Amino acid sequence: MSASVLPDWIAVDWGTTNLRAFAMQGATVLDQAQSDQGMGTLTTDGFEPALRALISPWIAEGNLPVIACGMVGSRQGWVEAAYRAVPCSPLDTILTRAPASDGLVVHVVSGLSQAAPPDVMRGEETQIAGFLQLNPGWDGVICLPGTHTKWAHLSAGEVVSFQTVMTGELFALLGKSSVLRHSLDPDGWHDGAFEEAVGDAIAHPERLAARLFGLRAGQLLHSTDGAVARARLSGLLIGCELAATKAYWLGQNLAILGTGAQARAYRDALALQGANALIADTDRATLAGLTAARRLLREAT
Repeated sequence: MSASVLPDWIAVDWGTTNLRAFAMQGATVLDQAQSDQGMGTLTTDGFEPALRALISPWIAEGNLPVIACGMVGSRQGWVEAAYRAVPCSPLDTILTRAPASDGLVVHVVSGLSQAAPPDVMRGEETQIAGFLQLNPGWDGVICLPGTHTKWAHLSAGEVVSFQTVMTGELFALLGKSSVLRHSLDPDGWHDGAFEEAVGDAIAHPERLAARLFGLRAGQLLHSTDGAVARARLSGLLIGCELAATKAYWLGQNLAILGTGAQARAYRDALALQGANALIADTDRATLAGLTAARRLLREAT
């Protein structure tokens, strides 16, 4: 980072397992840093030291305002940033101040909640806000794949409703902790097996439990390749998710906010149902959302 180009604020994306910080000048990233000091590894009094250790080179000449999103604002985080009920805009002018010493000012973005059916999100609201900043006037449904995948209906700049599906966590648990772990290649993939499983699960989601054990039986009786079994497991789970969320994606303008193999799997599964989705970069959206939160805070003060 050039000494002549100095940051004027710091953006922080603080999840359960990782902490990422960005030295910002306006909307431009000047430098970035990352650590494994996620919310899940810290007690309440550990957040400030973890952040200072990461951003110390940027605040050597004095503190900079910090805007943070993610699990840092959860009940187990640095400070609880109360949920805002949908329908509402993904961001608000009121942010929650975290307790910090020696002049460090940290504001945390609030998550969103839904009363019926009950649901919550924390961190994804910032990504959604960033997506809208990058795609002004966009209406439709955003899918945010992850451990707990979110489907969010957006209209007129607001999150109208959303639904969370634990597909990613189920895939990890079944692949690592169930009897299926003996039958899966941890890194393999087979497009045809995935596509067939998606179609099967959408047509007959009630058969999921039986189809899952069939993955183990197929390996024992027919020596089914581990890559095929892994792709089938993913296809069965994502197919059941699409069956459960059909009201969100059927006939809608769609975007997938994510990167890598998981986002591509959702895109391909939706395409099999004739639903084409735009893939958008999560990192760009997160930074655009944090930048929007910073601007809203400055306008309000």
